[in-house]
Amino acid sequence: MAASKENRFSASSPRPTRSGSSNVYWIVAGIALLGLADATFLTVAHLTGDDAVCGSFAGCSTVLGSVYATIKGIPTAAFGALAYFAVFSAAILAVFGYPRVRGFLFALVATMFIASLYFLYLQAFVLHAFCPFCLFSAAMTFLLAGLLIAVPTTR
Repeated sequence: MAASKENRFSASSPRPTRSGSSNVYWIVAGIALLGLADATFLTVAHLTGDDAVCGSFAGCSTVLGSVYATIKGIPTAAFGALAYFAVFSAAILAVFGYPRVRGFLFALVATMFIASLYFLYLQAFVLHAFCPFCLFSAAMTFLLAGLLIAVPTTR
């Protein structure tokens, strides 16, 4: 009788299932927090007009002061902060076994990967200058992509 009650309960209420890859999603969440901190720092620096954010990196000021640093007046770093927050949130949901979020997480990180490639292209071939904070963000995105590709999909 107890077994049939348990089967009835599990069939009637969808429960998230944990997979063996939850440790990877914890790492993804941690990397997303590092990216979020970097992007938030750049967003605040841009909105406050803080030129000291770059320190002695001359290329940093060139990149952060370029026309590519904003989209319709919004700092591109703000979009990065939103993306990193979404990755963090989705990774936490994936840790707790919500299977539908994995596709969203993969698509979001793929979009971030493509955006990072575009911004690296701009720095290298258009602006001829590099921002260490932007390079850090690209590295975090590449790490996220690598980890998500390495995670086995479970059904």
